[in-house]
Amino acid sequence: MSLDLFSAFIIGLLGSGHCIGMCGGITTMLTSAISENKYASNQQIAVNDQKPPTYNSKKFVLVFCYNFGRIASYCAIGAIVGFTGSIAAKNIGLPLAGLRIFSAVFMILLGLYLGQWLLWLNRVESLGKRLWQYISPLASHVIPVNTPLKALGLGAIWGWLPCGLVYSTLTWALASSSVVNGAGIMLFFGLGTLPALLTLSIGFDSIKSILVNPALRKVMALILISFGIYSFIVAYQQMF
Repeated sequence: MSLDLFSAFIIGLLGSGHCIGMCGGITTMLTSAISENKYASNQQIAVNDQKPPTYNSKKFVLVFCYNFGRIASYCAIGAIVGFTGSIAAKNIGLPLAGLRIFSAVFMILLGLYLGQWLLWLNRVESLGKRLWQYISPLASHVIPVNTPLKALGLGAIWGWLPCGLVYSTLTWALASSSVVNGAGIMLFFGLGTLPALLTLSIGFDSIKSILVNPALRKVMALILISFGIYSFIVAYQQMF
């Protein structure tokens, strides 16, 4: 595993508390949708004299499809941004080290954002809200989320939600200057976010309370800031 992919995975893990805040409500909606349709489905299957699927198995399928769609969108965005980086590097002559310095600065800003010390990334998120206002209405076509296809669609839509954590990782995809590497970075970032969201789906509230604990979030934020500073120094040395 390359350092960039591993770094993207760690960023996803360290941003778990933020992920729960941004996407946790969707998991609750998926669970609610299953609860509302559980008895109706059982009655229909009983008429056909078939064994009804269990609540847990249906919940797992919907949650899996939602996260698959979400991560697929991350990969698509990463590929687009990686392609943009390759154009900038080849046609404009922008040095790769310069892009890495840019991504390191965003990593530091992300740590400050997660630690609630400096909220400049809110301004970046506000830029994404312009695009989100055109994408978010599509969610009305997949709600209520009572089938795997609808869960997949909702995840694909939700992957475009304006998020400072996602945008910061996209700067790494930009610095990769490659369609494949950009998609790969966002794939591993998405995989890093999975443990927290799957834990929330299963219903481990004790683990959720740990992940959103302010003290733990500040520790994770300091780790990201340290990683950003290290990346900045390495990129600066490569550039000069």
